[in-house]
Amino acid sequence: MPKVLISDKLSPAAVDIFKSRGIDVDFKPGVSKDELLEIIGDYDGLAIRSATKVTAKLIERAENLKVVGRAGIGVDNVEIPAASARGIVVMNTPFGNSVTTAEHAIAMMLALARDIPVANASTQAGKWEKSRFMGVEVTGKTLGLIGCGNIGSIVANRAQGLKMRVVVFDPFLSDERAAELGVEKVELEDLLPRADFVTLHTPLTDQTRNIISADAVTKMKKGARLINCARGGLADEHAVRAALDSGHLAGAAFDVFIEEPAKENVLFGSEKFIATPHLGAATSEAQEKVALQVAEQMADYLLTGAVTNAVNMPSISAEEAPKLKPFVELAEKLGLFAGQLVRSAVDEIIIEYEGEVAEMNTKALTAAVIAGVLKPALSEVNMISAPVYAKQRGIKVSETRRAQQGIYETYMRLTVKTGKSTRDVAGTINADGQMRLIQVKGINMDAHLSPHMIYTVNEDKPGFIGKLGTLLGEEGVNIASFHLGRDKAGGEAIALIEVDVKAAPDVVEKLKAMELVTYASALEF
Repeated sequence: MPKVLISDKLSPAAVDIFKSRGIDVDFKPGVSKDELLEIIGDYDGLAIRSATKVTAKLIERAENLKVVGRAGIGVDNVEIPAASARGIVVMNTPFGNSVTTAEHAIAMMLALARDIPVANASTQAGKWEKSRFMGVEVTGKTLGLIGCGNIGSIVANRAQGLKMRVVVFDPFLSDERAAELGVEKVELEDLLPRADFVTLHTPLTDQTRNIISADAVTKMKKGARLINCARGGLADEHAVRAALDSGHLAGAAFDVFIEEPAKENVLFGSEKFIATPHLGAATSEAQEKVALQVAEQMADYLLTGAVTNAVNMPSISAEEAPKLKPFVELAEKLGLFAGQLVRSAVDEIIIEYEGEVAEMNTKALTAAVIAGVLKPALSEVNMISAPVYAKQRGIKVSETRRAQQGIYETYMRLTVKTGKSTRDVAGTINADGQMRLIQVKGINMDAHLSPHMIYTVNEDKPGFIGKLGTLLGEEGVNIASFHLGRDKAGGEAIALIEVDVKAAPDVVEKLKAMELVTYASALEF
């Protein structure tokens, strides 16, 4: 039975979901770092919010950990490279907080428009400064959205309900999606001088850090108002404060800060500034949603292999997981086959998917292929870390998908190129669910992949098979099955021999020394 630890404050409903799915669960919010290090090795899953820090040190102790589930969007508190290197799936819940965060951005905009926080403080202090707080309407004003993903699109919809014009800067927003949302897609240089209100809804990356820089602030319309309910660091806080003090900006409202908890900040103290303590997701409905969502996602993965909202692995639905599983195994073994044959750095990996498999989740299959290719050289590589390793090493990866063309209803072909050689292999899953190797070096054959095999390439001459069998018999190597193929009579031939135990290096050397043999290798699957 899988075992999950909940180490942060999560709705009790999450505990109920794990239990109802037959998963053992321990609820220990506020567990100390030292205790967590001591007990983490007992768990298959770890459910967290933002308090628990999943460090490389913790991951090193997590011998059985398979999945980390973050109830919320941000995964800044998880060392994802370390988790990926260990094959641990990291999931978040990007949609559970969407409405709540979008509503908070709208609330901040309206509070800015009518000076509500300072007007409230003034009134409760016994003043009646009606003429001091002259606000602005949002109706007919232009809202500039920087980022129009899940949350940004909801903000756009709500703003349109307030009769605002919405312009959007988002390099990843298609023209079709912009038209569907009823927004105008523009460049950042066009958005800044046009928008009466600018609101940020983008992740914090190297490209988006300080997207509202000192230069960007000067390009904003005089009297504009800035809202950030996304991530601290998207706006230059010092530049924003200077613009508030000079009157260039009429107001700013931030829910997030570069340093949190924000006990002190350059923006604090300005009457034109509104601050909230990272409340974007802080509603009872949102917390319930993300707790339920993360529990369901983790349970699905631990029980069926389904992957949802993972930040370091392609998604695999619960419906496709059973059907995909044998193809994932085939993909990795084809990769292993080719990976064990190459003797120099891999330059390129080419994968062809034909027939039924071409309609499947090929991202997951490609990750499995890459893992197989790299595993002989990098034993610690896995399906999650493999694409990262390939990118780091400059390995070009490409995939092609097409409908059935040949005699096989479906198959996968892998070609691995190095500076010195090209290796190719193809395989399929039969109707009975069995993996079959159907081609090596362009030579047709029909073989299954077993744990221990010997692969030889030789000139197709009479008597070779008998001599090969004799040599293996003399070396005490028992043959379980023998699979043959050739390109033409008297041409190049290959043999795949299933043996009971791994062939010793000296046996392989004797095979290489045989007359007619041009290549020999022991393979492990």
